[in-house]
Amino acid sequence: MPLPILTLAHALTEFVPLIARWIGGEDGKKMAHQIVDVAHSLTGEKDPLKVVQALKSDPKLVIQFQETILKMAHELEMAEHKDRENARLRDIALAQTGRINLRADIMVISAALGLISCLVTITLYRMSLPGEAVGIISTIAGIFGSCLKDAYAFEFGSSRGSKIKDGKLSALFLTK
Repeated sequence: MPLPILTLAHALTEFVPLIARWIGGEDGKKMAHQIVDVAHSLTGEKDPLKVVQALKSDPKLVIQFQETILKMAHELEMAEHKDRENARLRDIALAQTGRINLRADIMVISAALGLISCLVTITLYRMSLPGEAVGIISTIAGIFGSCLKDAYAFEFGSSRGSKIKDGKLSALFLTK
């Protein structure tokens, strides 16, 4: 019986650990199909077990697979950057016309208030709340914190380390 696509994609994380991040998200099945398609085309094998065996037995195939997956990662990051860049240009255009982005302001304020309310709730009621409730509220606080992190990354750009990584990835693909 052949392995399901997601199972094969998980097996391929042995060669490129970055894959694990992609197949766990919302578009996990779509990404798994793309990754498995790359593995099938590089190895020439359709049987999932033979795909993994072919990669294990041929270091050159592994390098080709890794390069292809890194190229996919670069394309995904560039698409995300372009998406953010378009949104930033929209914000600039709004500011130039004297308007504010009320929707974005409401989103950031709501995330901040949500985080603060979760932290205050945990601080004030920790002893009277069951452990499960504290865990759920902590998880929700983490989600609000992640929203704020994304807002800051949008407003102020990515970190210096991320920019250095982007430069290295760009240089890698430009030399090929």
